[in-house]
Formats: sequence, C-alpha cells, structure tokens
Amino acid sequence: MKNKKILVTGADGFIGSHLTEILVNMDAEVTALSQYNSFNYWGNLEDLPNLDEVKVVSGDIRDAAFCRNIIKDQDIVFNLAALIAIPYSYIAPDAYIDTNVKGALNVAQAAREHGTERVIQISTSEVYGTACYVPIDEKHPLQPQSPYSASKIGADNIAMSFFHAFEVPITIARPFNTYGPRQSARAVIPTIISQIAAGMEEVMLGDLTATRDFNYVTDTCRGLIALAQSEKTIGEVVNIGSNYEISISDVFNKINKIMKKNAIVKQDPKRIRPQGSEVFRLWCDNTKIKELCGFTPEFDIDKGLEKTIEWFLDSKNLSKYKQGIYNV
Repeated sequence: MKNKKILVTGADGFIGSHLTEILVNMDAEVTALSQYNSFNYWGNLEDLPNLDEVKVVSGDIRDAAFCRNIIKDQDIVFNLAALIAIPYSYIAPDAYIDTNVKGALNVAQAAREHGTERVIQISTSEVYGTACYVPIDEKHPLQPQSPYSASKIGADNIAMSFFHAFEVPITIARPFNTYGPRQSARAVIPTIISQIAAGMEEVMLGDLTATRDFNYVTDTCRGLIALAQSEKTIGEVVNIGSNYEISISDVFNKINKIMKKNAIVKQDPKRIRPQGSEVFRLWCDNTKIKELCGFTPEFDIDKGLEKTIEWFLDSKNLSKYKQGIYNV
C-alpha cells in the first residue's frame, strides 16, 4: 500500500475510519470521503490520531459527477459508503436504493472511465439471509430479507456487472458482523457494552437466539487490504469472517463477565425484526480468503471484546452514546 493513492468512501463511518487509519500507517496517500454536512463534521474521522495525514473530502456518493471527480487519479477505491441500519431500511427503503445501489453504480462508472487499478466493493453477510447451510460459503443463495440486504445484493450485482462487461478490476468483499471501537449503538455489541457501562442493570435487546460470526474491526480491515493486494481476487466474491458462530445470548454473557457485572436482559419489542426479516443464523466459511490471500483473523471473540470494552469504558468515548434511546 505504500505510496498508493487510495480513496476510502464512507471513511467517516465505523469500519471506514479504522481502514483509513491503518492505510495511513502503511504509508498510503489516503483520500477519505465524509458525507457532506454544513457543520463540517467528519464523523469517526475526528478521532483519528493521524488525521493530519489524511485528505478529507466532503461530498455524496449519490452524485455521479462528484464520484468521477474524486476517483480521478486514484489507484485503489474502497467503497464503504452505504446506509447500513436494517431497521431504518424498513422506514426509508428509497434512500437505501439511492445510496447503496446508485452509489455502487457511480463508483463503478467512474472507475471504468478513469482506469482505476482496483475497486473493492464492500458487501455484507446480510445478503445471505438466514443460513440454508453452514458454514456459509460464497456460493450460498442470496436472500433479500430486508430492504437493506436487497439494496446490497443490487449493489454487488451492479459492481460485478462492470467486471464482466467492461473488465473493471472489481472485488466484492463480504464481511460478516464487524465490531469494535467507534461502532454505533445500532449494532448489538456496542448496545450491550454502552448500557452496562452506563450502570444500567437491565439491558434492552432484541432476539437473543440469533447467531453471528463476529469479527474485530482490525481483522475486517486487514481482510479488505489483503483482497486489494491480491490479483487472484479480481472478479471474485470473498467472505471475510472467523469461521466461529456464537449466539447473542452468549455474547451478552461474555460481556457481562468481562465487565464483572450482573446485568440482566429485558427484551424490547421495538428491537425485534419482523419474523420473515430476522436473520437467525450467520456463520462464515472463510476458506476462500485463506486460499486466495493467505489471510486469517488475529482476534478471537474474547480478545476483541476486551479491547472494545476498554475503549467504551473511557468516559470521553462513552459520552457519545445515548443509552436510553433505541438507536435505529
């Protein structure tokens, strides 16, 4: 990555900010796209210790002309810009199509026009829906169980069509559930940690029986970079995961134990997905990324949770979370 000109869209988000930080530490020339707002606020980028080495650009992935402008002269594009909250996709599905599908199209069009060296289109394990078989490999059927997952299936297919039709060097990266510092409370792990850290004895959650393949954010970013560094991944869909399955209930118990608390769970009806939309089981088969890139995760769930909890216990970080509000 040294001296490569790299654009990270969605850099102001959770994974994007970590990816930006890691790439700068690898001596890449990073341009970070933050969604435009009149406050000149750059989201999670504000917390980067090496922000002065990042070129931050404000704009909107939905604007095709803007995408053509920022992608010009870039060697690699990591497209993380997306709306990702599943509950909000029930409320505003149009916004998910505009941002996720049209955004992927704009990036692919601009990369084709400028002859970009590599494009990594970030997908999600949600496109698989509830597992038909486990572990889930890249040949697993795609099941649009929410407007969000449908929009990401569309984005993946738009991106891949540019590989087949125009030979744009695109890779679809499909991370399973990522967690770690800076993640919003719309995700379950920061929801649990932030409530317990705030002294709440009853933690409000949704379905506890669902299982996930959780991955510490540094591992997800390392996986994305490994995909960009390998010629073998061009035109491929590749999972990023740990090949380890755990229930939400067991994650809650682990966090309770690490934090040395005795909190209990109270189920909040607002946090329950519609029956046909709940993804009850996700378990990653990570064979392909191992074979193509030699990539393996470094963090197990216990080590990752310990580092995440440590970050949340810093009062400066915890103060950013509103524990009494369901974060859609």
